[in-house]
Amino acid sequence: MNRVAITGLGAISPNGIGKKQFWENTVNGKSGIGRITSFDPGELDCQIAGEISGFDPEEYYPQSELKKLPRAVPLCVAASQEAFNDAGIDFNAFTEEDYESLGVIVGTGGAGFDFSEKQFALYYSDQKKKVSPYAISNSLVGMLSSELSMKFGLQGRSHVVSNGCTSSTDAMGYAFNAIRSGQEKWILTGGVESCVTPAMMTGFERMRANPVHFNDTPERGSRPFNRDREGFVLAEGSWMLLMEDLEHARRRGAPIYAEVIGYGSTCDAYHRVAIMPDGKQSTRALRLAMKDARVNEDEIDYINFHGTSTVMNDKIETFAVKQALNGHAMNVPVSSTKSMVGHPQGASGALGTSVCLLSLQDGILTPTINMETPDPDCDMDYIANASREKSIDVAISNCISFGSKNSALVFRRFS
Repeated sequence: MNRVAITGLGAISPNGIGKKQFWENTVNGKSGIGRITSFDPGELDCQIAGEISGFDPEEYYPQSELKKLPRAVPLCVAASQEAFNDAGIDFNAFTEEDYESLGVIVGTGGAGFDFSEKQFALYYSDQKKKVSPYAISNSLVGMLSSELSMKFGLQGRSHVVSNGCTSSTDAMGYAFNAIRSGQEKWILTGGVESCVTPAMMTGFERMRANPVHFNDTPERGSRPFNRDREGFVLAEGSWMLLMEDLEHARRRGAPIYAEVIGYGSTCDAYHRVAIMPDGKQSTRALRLAMKDARVNEDEIDYINFHGTSTVMNDKIETFAVKQALNGHAMNVPVSSTKSMVGHPQGASGALGTSVCLLSLQDGILTPTINMETPDPDCDMDYIANASREKSIDVAISNCISFGSKNSALVFRRFS
């Protein structure tokens, strides 16, 4: 089995554009959540989201092309370009074999939703002649990897994993297995989401999934593990990685963040949106990931929680992690980056992975902000409100999804 490294990282986040700004703001506990600006949220009970401000998509596509694309595409292209730059990739020096060997496996829950929503609005307002000829092709999630492949000229596999909130974790897990087994030597992977739209917000509002009492203090709205948490704050963003066979990376002198060493995935087979109350399959996904990584519970140094700020997720995830790690759980610092970014749905695993990688590299564990009134059922060390300097060797990114899905990835500091 081949060893697998991550050699490049790019981030376009509500709390920072570019890896450097994202990481500095995350370390400093800076929230990127604010009142919705992309449309008038006045009729919604929840009027806050994790939107990206200051991003210029015309740096990546002309306006004539942007009219044909969902917002997720330029976000993902931007994060991918940074990941390639970070990994020392020079496309000018690429051979035909390089282009044919480099593929894409990207995760998203609903990339294209914003585009399709606008097209349906035109159709139902009797403006059929204004509907884009790309209304179908660019509304489907499969277009995402095609756009990335075309943008960078990548002719290897081109796949999208759309699996709810575990989408990018599973995409990275599939990339990991493809490289580890020797099928591929490098893959662009990660996740993107951009679904802060009137229809999406209304749908979650009907589910009572979002907080409604923080419109005047949006930075406090995402509050995982608090007794008074009300739900998740919807967010957009893209976090992309270059995953690579370790020997291939070494031969080209690539920088190495960490090694990917384990992946586990299960399904509760229980409910469309609810989590199985006993957390059994979430526990099993974590145990499968640790078994795959060949690490024991007492070797885990940090876990980036799914931590959505919903009543059931935070409670059940806490219970599942405690079951998976047995007596060691209470010694393990954990945190939810969603307290600062919001919930980017299918990109959640890529967000958590990025934090794990940077924590392994820099020896800094990032906080869960807004920890004010801890829930007694959430009793782990959530790194409350301020970062912590701590050298770590093994970290886990954990995800839980609608449809009862659970996935986890394990990483080891490279040495």
